[in-house]
Amino acid sequence: MLQWLSARLGGWTGVLDGEGSRGPELALRGAAEMAARGVRSAALESGASTALLFALDEGRALAAVLERPHDPGAPALLADAAVPLALVLRAEEAGRREARAGLAESRAREAVLHLLMNGRLSTARQIAEALGPSLPDPMRIYVVECRTGERAEVTRLCEELTGGRAWIVRCPVYVRHLIVLVPTDLAATSADHDPLAGALVGVARDCAVGVSRQTYLREAPAAYTQAFHALAVARGRLERHARFGPGPELELAAHAAGTGAGWAEALLAPLHTYDPRRPQDPGGQELRATAHAWLNFASHATRLLKIHRNTLAGRLRLIESVLGLDLARLGDQAALSLALRLTPGGAGAGSGPDGVGVGVGSGGAGPADLDGVLRDPALAAWARAHLAPLTGPEAPPGARETVRAWLLHDAQLVPAAAALGLSVPGTRKRLTRVEELLERSLLQSPSARHDLWLAQRAEELDGLPHDTDRKNMPSVVSGPCATRTVHAGDRGDRRTVLAGIGEGGEGVESGWPGGPG
Repeated sequence: MLQWLSARLGGWTGVLDGEGSRGPELALRGAAEMAARGVRSAALESGASTALLFALDEGRALAAVLERPHDPGAPALLADAAVPLALVLRAEEAGRREARAGLAESRAREAVLHLLMNGRLSTARQIAEALGPSLPDPMRIYVVECRTGERAEVTRLCEELTGGRAWIVRCPVYVRHLIVLVPTDLAATSADHDPLAGALVGVARDCAVGVSRQTYLREAPAAYTQAFHALAVARGRLERHARFGPGPELELAAHAAGTGAGWAEALLAPLHTYDPRRPQDPGGQELRATAHAWLNFASHATRLLKIHRNTLAGRLRLIESVLGLDLARLGDQAALSLALRLTPGGAGAGSGPDGVGVGVGSGGAGPADLDGVLRDPALAAWARAHLAPLTGPEAPPGARETVRAWLLHDAQLVPAAAALGLSVPGTRKRLTRVEELLERSLLQSPSARHDLWLAQRAEELDGLPHDTDRKNMPSVVSGPCATRTVHAGDRGDRRTVLAGIGEGGEGVESGWPGGPG
């Protein structure tokens, strides 16, 4: 419209919005005088030019600077143009306000998700009630993967298919993912029949859906991990959706067995009681959330926490110092991951609204170290079931050896490939097939690498007497984390490990021994 007016009148036209506007000096002076006098229109002359101004709204004005003599119909034309122009500007402002409101709601939903993943159920429920709908309990979590830029449309479809009863949040880490908390009466009725997942993949192009088991809201972190693992399976299926496979998650098995809470609280006690030296530094709860995010999402934790990667690296170094861990080692990562999952509400989490019944008071005379926790018969049985597919009839040749080498080298592809005598792409292909076999995600976070390490350690302990000298164990050192000794040259660049789980490397592809490449 402004371009048309300028061409029609043969001069400069524009919208001035108060201080900071750019334009001819005569137009700016006219706008200032019009605002000072509180009038709706003004005309100023200077030399051979005339400025015509008409008020819009919000302190803005439509202005034109024309050479004299100008078209006598110019004032009427500008007055008429001011009406639709004001409507356009109001529509643009309404659009910006709607976008800001949408961003605020999206951030609030992210905050609810963050609270759920850190065991703060009461606060999460309060915020969710204000946003609507209420958080379902019990529920299933659906992780919906869609095309880039289509999350808004898939969100609308989810709302329609669930009658507005599902609680939907855009994943803050993966830009193609939606996380949907669905009431159990709307969710999957069996592993082979899931009307909601089927409807989603039927109407959304290139959509894949992973579904958790039925869980309670307090188990949301485990449910999300289950749905993410199921998504890894769904991508390779014709129907493009899958429900979480066999076997409980480790923390649920440990909780059911009543073991590990005391050990976890003891391990995390320095973090829970950490007092920062400066008020602006992160406290124990913030460091705990940082550790949880990094263990789940590696370098992508910066997106979840909304912090710079240097800030993340600094916090990880502080966590290492406070807990006496080496987070470049997979064993230490696995121990910390399990401890965090066994204490979802933080220090002293009880059976109240923000806890799940495990805390300082529930540890009793339980195991004093990780090995003691993993020796529990229930966890030994869990480990055997967890690892059984690697040596089962459907396992490709060398599956167990590949996983063992990968875990031995801290889930780093480059040294694992070298140990196996394979290329990095070939090793990645092997692990991709193991993902299909285990129905767990390995190469993309959240990864099952921590549970695999713990399962392998539990299996080792299950075949050893309790008084075995740890110094004679090839994969263990003493201490709360029961991790292996790693030489500096084995780990590569420590900064890379702390930034995320590295997977770089090039080479000729190599497949399974005796199988297709």
